[in-house]
Amino acid sequence: MSGAARRVVIVGDSIAGCTAARELRALGHDGPITMIGCDPDGCYARPPLSKRVLAEGIGASDVWDLSDLDLTAVTALATGVDVGRRVITLAEGDDVPYDALIVATGADARRLAAPDQSGELVVRSLADARLLRERLENATSAIVVGAGFLGMEVVSACAARDVPVTVIDVDPPLQRILGPFLSEAITARAAARSVDVRRVDRPVELIGDPVGGVRIDGIESTADLVVSCVGEVPGTHWLDGSGIGDGGGVDIDDRCATAVPGVFAAGDVTRGSDENGRVRRTPFWSTAIAQGRVAAASVLDVPARCAPMDDYFWTEVLGLSIKVVGPLPLVGAPTVLEGSVKDGSALLEWTHDDGRRTVVAYGMKKAVGLLRRMVS
Repeated sequence: MSGAARRVVIVGDSIAGCTAARELRALGHDGPITMIGCDPDGCYARPPLSKRVLAEGIGASDVWDLSDLDLTAVTALATGVDVGRRVITLAEGDDVPYDALIVATGADARRLAAPDQSGELVVRSLADARLLRERLENATSAIVVGAGFLGMEVVSACAARDVPVTVIDVDPPLQRILGPFLSEAITARAAARSVDVRRVDRPVELIGDPVGGVRIDGIESTADLVVSCVGEVPGTHWLDGSGIGDGGGVDIDDRCATAVPGVFAAGDVTRGSDENGRVRRTPFWSTAIAQGRVAAASVLDVPARCAPMDDYFWTEVLGLSIKVVGPLPLVGAPTVLEGSVKDGSALLEWTHDDGRRTVVAYGMKKAVGLLRRMVS
């Protein structure tokens, strides 16, 4: 794209959308940029919500100032897009025209509650984290449904306050992504902190209105807090009928372009093909940043300054930092390069069948740059 008059509209104001806006300016676009977002708390980082914000309070959130980008910020819900007329429709009925569109609407928390059931707790927004932190202050028991990254971070917040917590999932903690080796170590760490890890083989039903417990195979358990951490749903509801995406996400190529001319996408709303041709979503912070940069470059039809995938993520589980660089999932036992997993401080390496490597700093302080160099 060239010319100062070209209008770029970004729908979504989380990290992918904000990165795209900043990259557009960095690459020389001096035309209009409109960013549409519906979160009343504005633009902020989401990873700290289940880490620092639950531990330290709302002041630990990272709120972004985009005033230097000379963009028009619109706080409203996008409800539709007409790709023929190149117009975004807002809930209030207003239309926002575009020449190029970047879809960065992320994902919403998947919920277990019935449509008319109130009180389900999730962690997706600053408002969610604020409510959960307030409830944690007086809680004497907690149930967390889901033992993935988010679920174990919420478990960690409960354990840090000595709130007895049960975590429920089909698989052991983090096994689906980190594999059995690290999952076993994390499960042992959870047991040492008196976390009750409960595996189930049938659906979990939330009970009460407001929600106050769970029912599994006819057996009920109650708690002061019941938190659902059962994945997410791509924010594509406003794209119905446009051909841009469906309930499973927005398909993109290596330029972050969609099937619709002039429309690009970045972040948790997207899905793409991996090296083996499998279509999958990679809802990681680092990938959202990379895709935001690539989408901006593609809008301007200039070479991107990075790849659209970044195999890096980190989490904190029960006081232990885990940094991962390289492809997932992790299969089998690793090579221990330094330290000891048993002691809670180790540098680990996995070599995959295709020759690629993944390095994990398990409770060991290592710079991300060093980990990247190790797998490059």
